[in-house]
Formats: sequence, structure tokens, C-alpha cells
Amino acid sequence: ERNGPTAPGEIAARAACFRPVLAACETAPASILEVGANVGKNLCALAGLTDAALHAVEPFSAAFDALTRRSDLDLARATNCDGADLPYGDGEIDMVFTSGVLIHVAPADLPRVMGEIARVARRYVLCNEYFAKTPEEIPYRGSDGLLFKRDFGRAYLEGWPDLRPVATGFMWSATTPFDDTTWWLFEKPADAW
Repeated sequence: ERNGPTAPGEIAARAACFRPVLAACETAPASILEVGANVGKNLCALAGLTDAALHAVEPFSAAFDALTRRSDLDLARATNCDGADLPYGDGEIDMVFTSGVLIHVAPADLPRVMGEIARVARRYVLCNEYFAKTPEEIPYRGSDGLLFKRDFGRAYLEGWPDLRPVATGFMWSATTPFDDTTWWLFEKPADAW
């Protein structure tokens, strides 16, 4: 419900944030998957920037229903599931990304979810998440065990050392619709694509 209505200008503001990410890609992705797409605002923004086939995975039924009912978004495929078991083959999607999703994955489950993202990505892995130099748990809407900050870029490099950092940036809440997040774009080795 909190992410439901789209504010005027919000999709354009999100598109402005994704523009430097796509510009950092040597080759434009032909397919993009958002893991944890919620109601689809990021994918709507990307739809205005690329001709890539857009895919979505969303575990929460209400958000998934809202996502698949959007008249302003043409998805190649949408699946109501979580990131631990992505319904795609190895290297099936050119770019796989999260935005404010890995922060909600319990630390014990994080390697599996990140591993699935790396497995499904043919060329690029992108994450846009809260950053902390050392892992820390933050109370989230009055509850514990729901939000974890860390250096997700380093976590990708430590878990999948064949990933090559391409670019990184910061999305500042004062000028973007994101909550002070850091993004990392990685590329898989050339023999993977």
C-alpha cells in the first residue's frame, strides 16, 4: 500500500537515476529482470529508457497483483515468487537487479539470493541498496529482523570473485525518489556472455 500510488514525476525521476547505470553498460541489455519488483515503478522507468524485454519477480501477492495490472508496463514475464529460487535458466537474462530488496533478506539467506541473481544474469548484475561498512541490523517500522545494511558490493565480490566492478554511484534522497542508496554494477566474465 505504501508503494502503490505513483506520484507525479516519479517515473521520470527514477528514469534519471537509472540513466547512468545503463550508460555504464558497454552493450545495452536486451533483457532485464528486477528481483523484488514490488508494484513496478523501477521497471516503468526502465521501459522509457530501453527496448529490453522486462521481467519481474515479486513475492508479495498484493504487490504482484498491482504489478501485473499496470497498464503502463508491458512485461515479458512476471512471476510471484522470491529471489531464493528464480524461475530462469543459467545466464538467461542480460541484467538482473535489486533495488531496496537485499536489505530485507536475512543474512543467513543472503548468499542463496545473491547466488541466484548471479546465476541467472548473463552479463550484468546491479544492486541498489542501503550501505554500511560493516553489517548492521536496523529496526524497520518498529520491528527487528527485517532490515540489514552492509557493503553489498563487497559481498558480491567476495561471493562471486569473477564479477568485475563496472560502475558505482549514490542515489541521494534529497534529489531522487530513493532512500540514500548506493548502487553497484558488475559484469560477468566475457566467456559467460
